[in-house]
Amino acid sequence: MARVSKVAYKLDLPKELSQIHNTFHISQFRKCVAEDSTIVPLEDIHVDDCLNSVERPVAILDRKTNTPRKKEVPLVKFQWPHQKSSEWTWESEAEMRENYPELFVVKDFENEL
Repeated sequence: MARVSKVAYKLDLPKELSQIHNTFHISQFRKCVAEDSTIVPLEDIHVDDCLNSVERPVAILDRKTNTPRKKEVPLVKFQWPHQKSSEWTWESEAEMRENYPELFVVKDFENEL
């Protein structure tokens, strides 16, 4: 909509995003050449009471153990929704197990036959 200062712009946001402050620092902008696969529908965006974006991991992709200072720290690589594979992250297994226990449930398919 308008330039507020040398480093800030006011944007015209859709009404679905009316809870978000509409003035942004230029450091928040990135050049984007969008492909259809990178467009995230507004229905898929969830925000908490503090207006932080909330995403739940989709799947566990890999496991490894990091050993800083002779202490073993199990890590798990998570696939996140709406992100490219280069943006998937290694997280502490203990922390993620506490926050997302449903991803760590081992299913027993033997008894279902």
